[in-house]
Amino acid sequence: MATAQKRGSSRWIWVSVGIGLIVVFYFVRIATRSKVPIRAATVGRSALRSTVPTNGVVEPQPQVFFEAHAPFPGLIKVLYVHEGEKVVKGTLLLSMDDTDARARLATALAALSTAQSSYSAIVQGGTQAERLSLGGELSKAQIDRDQAQHDLDALKKLQLTGAASASEVAAAQQRLDSDNAAIANLQQRKTNSYDAGDLGRAKAALEEAQAGYAAAQQVVNEANVRAPFAGTVYLIPHSRTEYVNQGDLLLEMADLSKMQVRAYFDEPEIGKLRLGQQVTIQWDARPDKSWHGHIARIPSTIITYTTRNVGEVLVTIDDADNDLLPNTNVRVTALVANEPNALNIPREALHTENGQPFVYQVKGDRLHRAPVVVGNLNLTQVEIVRGLKEGDVVALGSTNGQPIGDDVPISEVK
Repeated sequence: MATAQKRGSSRWIWVSVGIGLIVVFYFVRIATRSKVPIRAATVGRSALRSTVPTNGVVEPQPQVFFEAHAPFPGLIKVLYVHEGEKVVKGTLLLSMDDTDARARLATALAALSTAQSSYSAIVQGGTQAERLSLGGELSKAQIDRDQAQHDLDALKKLQLTGAASASEVAAAQQRLDSDNAAIANLQQRKTNSYDAGDLGRAKAALEEAQAGYAAAQQVVNEANVRAPFAGTVYLIPHSRTEYVNQGDLLLEMADLSKMQVRAYFDEPEIGKLRLGQQVTIQWDARPDKSWHGHIARIPSTIITYTTRNVGEVLVTIDDADNDLLPNTNVRVTALVANEPNALNIPREALHTENGQPFVYQVKGDRLHRAPVVVGNLNLTQVEIVRGLKEGDVVALGSTNGQPIGDDVPISEVK
């Protein structure tokens, strides 16, 4: 009987201990369940670089780019160069069959000569033959006038002695007046052979002939293509003896040491771009090499490029050195910030609500929501302009997946 009582007493003791442990565990669980274990970071200062990547296409700078087009339909007679060849200024690159063009040039030259002669004749008072003929007539008229004057003087003296009648003197005077009138008319013809209308028409005809000759000469020049500057011929789309239509592209050349990139930055990134910002260019065909440049022109409008809304940015390549090819697709990275001593936090500590950034700052054993003003950022860092100071601690997230929020109690900081 005593043994049974002892066994019952021991059983109740163990039951009581178990219940006590459960109660203790329950209250401990209650006490710790609402506290969230978190990871945290200290606000500090360090270098912060921010970049914006995109794609682009390499092209020559406009002032060192040249393309020739066929001035008329015809055959390519001679190709003097090949693709990839470097040439000096003035090098003859290509010739088309310009037989017809040279014939039109000769016709235009003849028309120009005729127009020049006509204009000169009007300006100078007639052709040389007309001027010689008029000069002869004037000389004869002056001789006749001098003789008439002599005869008149002689008759006037005879009239005083009665040897000449008044009618003879009057006839001599009439001849003199007629000769003077003839001289005046010839002199007028000499100085004013043509009126203003004649001169204007002759000048217009001359200008038209000059324009026609210049156009014909231009066609001949374009049929014989010369390098306008030193550079590399990088595209010849047609072969020798091939027929081309008027306007067809004959060749392209450029100075490949002066290149640029037409880069396409997405619309939200455009506000970060500034003139002169440093840019790095990479080409998949040369993964071991990078090129460097700077932003030379920022977008003035937004365009649609494939499925993106972008702005076109021109990037001048500072070290092209003839090893980047035109029309190459490249990767472009613009350096939009390079702060050597920026106050910053890890990017995962930053939250945004209705466009307003904030963090959860650790104060004691609780989190407090703190609004901040941010500056530059990259994939891992955010610059803090206002709202935190060096040494403050901010929450990055919980270690057990529980959400964090304002006034949430925390159990530990890791």
